[in-house]
Amino acid sequence: METLKKAIDAFANAFRVEDLRKKLLFTLGVLIIYRIGAHISIPGVDPTRLASFFSQNNNLFGLYDSFTGGAFARATIFALGIMPYISASIIIQIMGAVIPQIRLLQKEGQEGRAKLNQWTRYFTVILAAVQGWGISIWLSSVRVNIGGMQGVSVLLDDFATGAGNWGFRLLAVLTMVTGTVFIMYLGEQITSRGVGNGISLIIFAGIVGGLPRAMIMEYEQFAAGNQQLMIEIVVIALVIAIVGFIVFIEQANRRIPLQSPKRVVGRKVMGGQSSYLPFKVNTAGVIPVIFASSIMFVPAMIASWFPNTGWIESFASAFLPGHITYSVIFGLLIIFFTFFYTAIQYNPSDIADNLKKSGGFIPGIRPGRKTAEYIDNILTRITLPGAIFLATISVGPLHLKDALNMSFYIGGTSVLIVVGVALDTLRQIEAQLHTKNYEGFLKHGRIRGRTAS
Repeated sequence: METLKKAIDAFANAFRVEDLRKKLLFTLGVLIIYRIGAHISIPGVDPTRLASFFSQNNNLFGLYDSFTGGAFARATIFALGIMPYISASIIIQIMGAVIPQIRLLQKEGQEGRAKLNQWTRYFTVILAAVQGWGISIWLSSVRVNIGGMQGVSVLLDDFATGAGNWGFRLLAVLTMVTGTVFIMYLGEQITSRGVGNGISLIIFAGIVGGLPRAMIMEYEQFAAGNQQLMIEIVVIALVIAIVGFIVFIEQANRRIPLQSPKRVVGRKVMGGQSSYLPFKVNTAGVIPVIFASSIMFVPAMIASWFPNTGWIESFASAFLPGHITYSVIFGLLIIFFTFFYTAIQYNPSDIADNLKKSGGFIPGIRPGRKTAEYIDNILTRITLPGAIFLATISVGPLHLKDALNMSFYIGGTSVLIVVGVALDTLRQIEAQLHTKNYEGFLKHGRIRGRTAS
């Protein structure tokens, strides 16, 4: 209770800082706009018929739909979510490893990043158009049994057949591409004018937005007698344990001791202080999981382009969450992207050069190349367990869900993203609170010292 009270006090402190309060309210307002758009259906789709289809069929898009907060299952204007942008970012970053021009732009600082961001936006539009076309074809082919009638299209009658069907496809593609571009814009606005990483918070809002529906579904299962009380207790305990384990690993870090040399300035001796260089065990955060998830959606997207094609649907079904093929490939992709993203974020040679220029050094390690090798060795050793942690926490709960016959996803990818984004956002809020002599969510209460003017 004391910890909860301190957390509430810290939250109140965040709203006492005018600049931070404006940023928080702006971020909240943008996320509300996103959630409203996730309930506006594409013109030509009958939401009732589509909901009936998803309730009657096991489909290939369950995990994708969880990332969009149910927007895909409702065929809304935000049905594609932010995943085309994520996919475009992955491709641009991977191309940087093989195309010298992109590699140079990555090293040119702010100007180079701005150019790459522009290319990513253009590529996002292309990917969204391709994915939107596939989804429009799939929606045109979906049939549902409703009201005693069989094989009823999920489209409104004016769009179901003939020329109207082509009109629907073009309209659906235009609507979904526009929706993705607007979401991308919202994410960038949060990053520049709000609090936290906008793209991550968009995904966070989508996942959290689907939780009430999942909880209601699970309660209905329990009320109908399809789920035992003991199983529900076990599930709650597992969710708490998973969240606690994720928080523990997210806070863990490896500290490399640093020493600065003593300098005589006038009559004073400066420097000679000890500090440390921290590296998180999970150096890449939730980015590898998001990257790997976006790639795992590809088979489902390809299947949507060829509806009612048996062998393609069979191939795509092997990539359903919980299938052994899905688990193995998903886990390997997470491990790969963890090392890949860590290599992009941390350059041991650059870190060693910066230490040398500032006069700092690692006790017992020669500056320069030896320091770079030492840091590279440390990064490799802590990245491996971090990658295994990400793969395990993302894949393991998928099989627990099937074993316990749960009607919703109990952890793994979604919980990891939610917890990771929440912690990252709280750190940013805390950093801004410190500038005003307040402490944040991770350390409670006020900082001792003078009050900021």
